[in-house]
Amino acid sequence: MSLQSYQKDFFDFVITTQALRFGQFVLKSGRISPYFFNTGLFSTGERVARLGQYYAAAIVASNQPFDMLFGPAYKGIPLVVATSIALAEKHGRDVPFAFNRKEVKDHGEGGVIVGSALAGRVLILDDVISSGLSIGESIQLIAGAGADPAGVVIAMDRQEKGRNERSAVQDVVQQHGIPVNAVANVTQLTSYLEANPAHTQTVAQIKEYRREYGCE
Repeated sequence: MSLQSYQKDFFDFVITTQALRFGQFVLKSGRISPYFFNTGLFSTGERVARLGQYYAAAIVASNQPFDMLFGPAYKGIPLVVATSIALAEKHGRDVPFAFNRKEVKDHGEGGVIVGSALAGRVLILDDVISSGLSIGESIQLIAGAGADPAGVVIAMDRQEKGRNERSAVQDVVQQHGIPVNAVANVTQLTSYLEANPAHTQTVAQIKEYRREYGCE
């Protein structure tokens, strides 16, 4: 699977910032993973701005039709802000965005949606998909407002089996009938690492892990 230039830059970025680390990490599932991706480390202005640029590049590369962006609370909130800025500044596309509150506001403007009214084809931005529950809730909110869920964009697709032979990403595609695109996936990460002899052992560990848990 060929790497786009923005994906190579993305891997450089996440490794340098240690948002992507290699070693042994116990996941919530109990699996011991040779890598760990933590978007919580994109917590400075420069980092979240860079992340938004990679999301914007992935959206443009996907040719996914959409009219606005939506970010599920809470991690999706900085993502839609940063990505909408990047789309406007780097790609000449000024699109509206919205996000939700966890609790209904009973004063002021009220409701659970902050930002532009949900309308047209709505693209959902999230960091990763682990169970698909957050995406399902977002789809219900969007459809309930009379808009159309257009698809999902995440930072990293682990391409890893969940409760069955499918990944959480594949479950979302099958259950909701919408596309899921990622800035990059683990197959591409492996290709990126293979170009650097310093990562030979890490590549071997990732491949071994994927033989047991991986799916495309």
